[in-house]
Amino acid sequence: SFQIAQALLNQFVENKHNIALVERVAAVLADVFSKQKKVLICGNGGSACDAMHFAEEFTGRFRSERPPLPVISLTDASHITCVGNDYGFEQIFSRGVQAYGNEGDVLMVLSTSGNSENIIRAVDAAKQKGLLTIALLGKSGGKLLDSCDYQFVIPGETSDRIQELH
Repeated sequence: SFQIAQALLNQFVENKHNIALVERVAAVLADVFSKQKKVLICGNGGSACDAMHFAEEFTGRFRSERPPLPVISLTDASHITCVGNDYGFEQIFSRGVQAYGNEGDVLMVLSTSGNSENIIRAVDAAKQKGLLTIALLGKSGGKLLDSCDYQFVIPGETSDRIQELH
């Protein structure tokens, strides 16, 4: 497992396109924050936990003291169970995008398969509202491949290795 994780990390880092994309996405996020816009983020299962962790690193402190930055994870349990019950699980994230997203904001999605219907619908809702979209995908990218403004595709075969690089 360690050797596979190391090989995937090395493969990612050695690809100049990936490093340039990380720099470009960082610049996009900085620009979004400078315009007083926000980032919404979502994922399922372990990716939901990663989404929550990502959000709290921006609203809290990451490595150094700085003002909090507006990142909202769409993983609130009461929202998910309410929307899931009333509209279906496939709507849980798109309803959050419709509620909180505004033109110029960003939606970041995490999906190890790229095939989760609730993530696909969230991307569709984001596009309808004029949000930029960033996807952290795995394997071949699935149905979400090439559907977002920016995408990272981790070619790992298992969710744990893919999520480590996300």
